[in-house]
Amino acid sequence: MIKLAIFRIQEIRKMSKEERNKKLSELRAELSKMKAMQAMGGSLENPSRIRLLRKTIAQFLTVNREEELGLIRAKPGEETSTKGSKEPPKETQKEVSKSLKTQENNIYEKEESEEKVNES
Repeated sequence: MIKLAIFRIQEIRKMSKEERNKKLSELRAELSKMKAMQAMGGSLENPSRIRLLRKTIAQFLTVNREEELGLIRAKPGEETSTKGSKEPPKETQKEVSKSLKTQENNIYEKEESEEKVNES
């Protein structure tokens, strides 16, 4: 059985795309062998390895997707600023949601007053 190391996310990001795809196919092959062995009733040397393989495959796929979308991850310790982001700061979001709630309340009050006028 092939023993492949489980990679850390920083190691995965340092790899080239071709290298990541090659390792990904190797991990998938090992996972399928382990699952087949388990399904046939064989005892696995390390059953928790299946879970680690699945997690590592997901990390490889995540890094591939980030690269495809052009996302850049912040390095640990770096702060991200909201100046360049598309979302407004949280204070602005709270103000907007408050103003929307008051607008909704005003609409309901108008409807209730119209109903009272129609009833009389």
